[in-house]
Amino acid sequence: MRIIAGTKRGMKLLCPKTQDTRPITDRIKESLFNVLRSRDLLAGRRVADLFSGVGSLGLEALSREAQFVTFVEQDPKIVAFLEKNIAKGGFVGQSRVVRANAFRVGAPTYGQEGKYDLVFVDPPYAKSRESGAGSQLARLFDVLKRQVAEKGIAIVRVERGVTLLDSYGPFDVIDRRNWGTMTLAFYQVQGHDE
Repeated sequence: MRIIAGTKRGMKLLCPKTQDTRPITDRIKESLFNVLRSRDLLAGRRVADLFSGVGSLGLEALSREAQFVTFVEQDPKIVAFLEKNIAKGGFVGQSRVVRANAFRVGAPTYGQEGKYDLVFVDPPYAKSRESGAGSQLARLFDVLKRQVAEKGIAIVRVERGVTLLDSYGPFDVIDRRNWGTMTLAFYQVQGHDE
C-alpha cells in the first residue's frame, strides 16, 4: 500500500501482517480521488477517516492538500501503524488519531473546530451488511449529522451487494460506484433535520 499522488506520492505505508485490514487497491483509490478532485473536495478541506486502519484514505487526502484529517480507529495494534505512517509522512501537525469505535463516536470535533467537509466511512464488511433503518450504519449517520458541514460529503464503502438506503437523515445519496468487490456511495448533507 502506498500514497499514489500529491506531496507524498510513492510513500509506502507500514502495515501489519494480518488479514484484519481491507486495503483499497491503487486503481480504485485513484478513481475515488479523481471523483473527489472533480468535485473540489480535497484542497483545504477538513476530513475524517473512520475505521481508518493504517490511514490509506486520510493520508492520501493529506498528500493532496487536505487541511486536516481526524483518523478514528479502534484496534490499538493498527493505531500503532497508523501513528507511524502519520509521522513518516510529516502530517503530525495536520492530523489527530482518536482510538475509539467509530460507530459510537463518528467524527469527533473539539473546541472551536469546524465541522467536517468530507468523511470516509469504511467499516469492516461484516459490520456493514445490515444497512437499513436501525442498523449500526444508520445510527452512525445519526451521529455524523452533528459533525458534517452543510453540503458535506460522507463516502461509504461496503461489500458489493449490500443495499444502502437512498437517505440517512439529512444525508442523501448523490452518486454510487461499483468497483471490484465493493460499492462506494457518496452521501451529501442536504439540510440538517434536527
